[in-house]
Amino acid sequence: MDAPTFPAGHSRPDPHAAEPAAGPAPALGVDLETLVTEDDEPVDNMPSEKQQRLLTEPLYSSWAGPGAGRSFLAAANVGVFPEPRNPAIMPDVFLSLDVQVAENWWDKAHRSYFVWEFGKVPDLVVEIVSNRKGSEVGRKRQRYAQMGVAHYVIYDPLHEVMREDLRIYRLSDGRYERRGPPRFPELGLGMMLWAGVFEGVRSAWLRWTDEHGVLIPTGKEDAERERGSAEQERRRADQERRRADQERGRADQERRRAERLAALLRRSGIDPEQE
Repeated sequence: MDAPTFPAGHSRPDPHAAEPAAGPAPALGVDLETLVTEDDEPVDNMPSEKQQRLLTEPLYSSWAGPGAGRSFLAAANVGVFPEPRNPAIMPDVFLSLDVQVAENWWDKAHRSYFVWEFGKVPDLVVEIVSNRKGSEVGRKRQRYAQMGVAHYVIYDPLHEVMREDLRIYRLSDGRYERRGPPRFPELGLGMMLWAGVFEGVRSAWLRWTDEHGVLIPTGKEDAERERGSAEQERRRADQERRRADQERGRADQERRRAERLAALLRRSGIDPEQE
């Protein structure tokens, strides 16, 4: 696909950030009018669209981020320009750390991911396979390696081009090597295959986890979890109140029993206050 629709901007230097991957030198005098940054074509099929959002929204709503004071950009169907020429390459999803969008992101100079503007290529790219036309294991993989994208993920739920659902690549000496568990320690993230319901659709989904393998919830899931925690706290408080009321009731019964016993003793000529 070659129809970026999500704006991007400039990088923000961060003292805690790792040295960015080498990218093309700044493009001086680039004629942006010659670059096709969007062409208003349909973005994708519905399963891919939902999967793309499930890989971007949770990072903004529930992820703690790559570290204190560090920014990131996660986007879907945004054109990435490694050099100032057409066509852009359009990942289904990408993640880039230590960058942020420009305030004037509607300007054409900031509406796509221009590597010479951000100062680095994305750290991770995800391609979602829905047919055999995307060249995810061929041309795209080669191009991402040439760009210097450190992590490349292919998700193929229908097994269109792979026997497995998920394949993880890590860049090594300019070439991609297969790796085992979907963990990205440098990013503080991992991935997992998850069966469940997202926006009313029960299916298998590719989800983010944190660095410890704990699922990163969507904003809705996080809110429901908060409501569930609040409800648990309310029930716990109600139980404590009932327990306190029961203790007070037992104490009142003991007091009344002691008073009746003392009255009986007095009627018998015995002073209950004396031993």
